Amino acid sequence: MLILVTGGAASGKSELAERIVCELADGKPMLYVAAMETEGEEAQKRIARHRALRAGKGFTTWEHAKRFDTMTVPSGYTAALFECMSNALANEMFSPDGAGNNWNHSIISGIRTLRASCEHVVVVSNDIFTDGVTYDEWTMRYLHALGCMNQYLAEQADWVIESVCGIPIVHKKRENT
Repeated sequence: MLILVTGGAASGKSELAERIVCELADGKPMLYVAAMETEGEEAQKRIARHRALRAGKGFTTWEHAKRFDTMTVPSGYTAALFECMSNALANEMFSPDGAGNNWNHSIISGIRTLRASCEHVVVVSNDIFTDGVTYDEWTMRYLHALGCMNQYLAEQADWVIESVCGIPIVHKKRENT
């Protein structure tokens, strides 16, 4: 099963996604694919905060920030949490050793690899499209790419859930899943 969890900043989407993965895994091994670059003080603070929030939940954390097309998922995991699509996309598009213009292929390949390795995959992404601001060309390219990726994931997903102020809103739920 593929589940997409979206929401704005500090909307509770990460906590919701973790809860979903824990329920789906039902005590079996869970993989947390962390797609955030680990460099910089601010990144280290966010990583420490996220690790503290999921401490004791049974996740094995795997740092994999880019080049998802080269990903070989460790075996033995029932469920995986991919956190988060907006970081993965930025890394692929803008990091010198990212996929560049092949970001789409790289990320989709990684998601397919996760789905082939785990019974359940939950992907977290951001809703950053509603501020009404027109940005520079590079930022607009990124926003368009994230919108395309979110649409692709929503189309493929069995469930699409938006977290609004910690409240889950189900936008799509395929029957028999």
